Amino acid sequence: MILVSSCLAGQACRYNGSSALVKEIEALIKNKEAVIMCPELLGGFHTPREPAEIIKGTGIDVINGNARVIELSGKDVTDIYIDGAYKALSIAKEIKATIIVLKENSPSCGSEHIYNGAFLGVKIAGEGVTTALLRKHGFIVMSESQFAANMY
Repeated sequence: MILVSSCLAGQACRYNGSSALVKEIEALIKNKEAVIMCPELLGGFHTPREPAEIIKGTGIDVINGNARVIELSGKDVTDIYIDGAYKALSIAKEIKATIIVLKENSPSCGSEHIYNGAFLGVKIAGEGVTTALLRKHGFIVMSESQFAANMY
């Protein structure tokens, strides 16, 4: 079974209330080959919400207690991101996910790039909190573009 970010399946759950629909993923959902989830909603956020970025590190640093996730206003939302990541991990284990496709650049879901924490739109190499936790537990996580290129 494939686990995917809800926004990639067309659900308007991104921080700004938008989706990031990928037609191939939408087809997987219709064919019951994939399950959707949004770690940020699982953690307790609502849509829309303030943008957030990882400060002083990447997702694995957040998991290890060495970095924080902060909203644009300065509010520390690290615990919500960690909670959502653990709930996503539970789902991945429950469905025995073989591949996990998550939204690139997200502080939760980024698999290759995240924003640098300065809220200036600058991306750096790194992964989000959920991706880091899932990979730490042995799951294969990729971005929507990696998935489309490989068409698993």
